[in-house]
Amino acid sequence: MSEKKIVEIVCVGTEILLGNIVNTNAAYLAEKCAGLGLVNYYQTVVGDNKDRLKETIKLALSRSDIVILSGGLGPTEDDLTKETAAEVCKKKMFLDEESKAAIVAYFERRGLELTDNNFKQAMIPEDSVILKNNNGTAPGVIIKYENKHVVLLPGPPGELKPMFEESVVPYLEKLTSLVIRSQTVKIVSVGESIAETRIKDLIDAQTNPTIATYAKVGEVHVRVTASADSDEEAMKLIKPVVKELKSRFGTNVYTTEEEVTLEKALVDLLEASNLRISTVESCTGGMVAARIINVPGASEVYKAGFITYSNKAKRKLAGVKKSTLEKYTAVSAETAVEMAKVPEIGPKADVIVSVTGCLRPEEGDENKTGLVYIACNVSGDVKVKEYRFGGNRRKIRESATTAALVLARECILDYFSKINFG
Repeated sequence: MSEKKIVEIVCVGTEILLGNIVNTNAAYLAEKCAGLGLVNYYQTVVGDNKDRLKETIKLALSRSDIVILSGGLGPTEDDLTKETAAEVCKKKMFLDEESKAAIVAYFERRGLELTDNNFKQAMIPEDSVILKNNNGTAPGVIIKYENKHVVLLPGPPGELKPMFEESVVPYLEKLTSLVIRSQTVKIVSVGESIAETRIKDLIDAQTNPTIATYAKVGEVHVRVTASADSDEEAMKLIKPVVKELKSRFGTNVYTTEEEVTLEKALVDLLEASNLRISTVESCTGGMVAARIINVPGASEVYKAGFITYSNKAKRKLAGVKKSTLEKYTAVSAETAVEMAKVPEIGPKADVIVSVTGCLRPEEGDENKTGLVYIACNVSGDVKVKEYRFGGNRRKIRESATTAALVLARECILDYFSKINFG
C-alpha cells in the first residue's frame, strides 16, 4: 500500500475563537482531504496574532506533510497568514503583477473604490504556486518548504471551496495515491450504546477497514472506512462489513447511502408502497411536515397537514373529543390516537402521523416537560408510543420530529409485514 501523507488544518481568525462565526471551513477541508487519501490527525484554530500563528505553523510542519491554512489573506493589518508562513518557510515576498492586475480588474468590474492596501493581497512568497481566485481578490498560495507543502486559502467559504476544488485538489492528488473511502450505515430505533454493544466484536477486531459509531438526533450512524491503493480495493474491504452490519440491525437500517436522510428514506418507502401521508402536529408545530416536504418529489406522497396547537384546534380540526381532552388532557396517548384518526384527511391519506407533547413545565407537574405521544395510523391500524425527551424546547421538538418519522417508517414496514405473512 502507498505511503500515507499526513495533512493538518489550521484555521486563522480571532472571530472563530470568539465564536462570532462557525468554523465550517475545517469540516469541509477535513472531508475533502479524507476523500483524497490524506490522513488528518490535527486541526487547530489560532487568532490573528503573529507570534502564536508562527508557532502554530512551525508545530504543524514538524508533524505533518501538508499544512492547509484558511483565513488571514485579506488587505488589512491583522491579515498575517501569508507573511507569517513566508517567514517560517524562509521565503521573501514580491509583488506579483498578474495578481495585482486581477485585483484591479475585480474592483473595476464592480465599480468599487480601490485602495492601496488591497495590493497587499498581491504580495506573494517567492518560488510558490499562485492559486487564482475567481470569486474574490485574495489569491491562494502553495509554498514548497523542504519536503513539505503549505497551502494558503482565503477564509470566506465562497472563495475557499471553489479554489480548493479547482486548484488544490489536482495538486494534492499528485502527492499521494492512497485512497480512503467510507460508507455509512444509518440506523434508527437503536441507541448508540446498544448499537456499539452489538458490534463490539467488530470494533475490537478492526484494522482496515475501521468502524466508528456516531450519535445523531434519534439516529445512530456507523461509518466504515477503508484505505487502499484504489477505489475498487477500498470498496471491496468495506462491502462485507456493511453486509454484516445490515444483517445484525435488520430493518433498523434505513440506508447505507451518505446523501439519503431519514425523511428521504420515508418518502422513498411511501412512493414504493404507493401510500400517501398526512400529518397532524401539536408541539412540533409543522416540523414533521417540513422535513417531509423538504425532500424533492414529496408532493407525490404528502397530502395534507394540520397544526393543532391549542385544544380548540384539536377539537375543530383534528376531531378530538372534548371528553378525551378533559379526561386525559392534550398530552396523552388517547389524544394522539384521535388526532391520527382525523376525519377531514383520513380518506385522502393512507398514513397519518400525529404528535402531541409538553414543551414547558406544567403547573403542579413539572415532570411532564418533554413528555410526547406520537401515533401513526396506517389504513386504520393505529400504533401509539410514549416518549420522554430532554433538553430545551428546540431540542424536544427536534427529537419528537425525528421520532415521528421513525415511527411512520416502522408502522409502514409492520403493516406490509402483516399483509405478507399474516
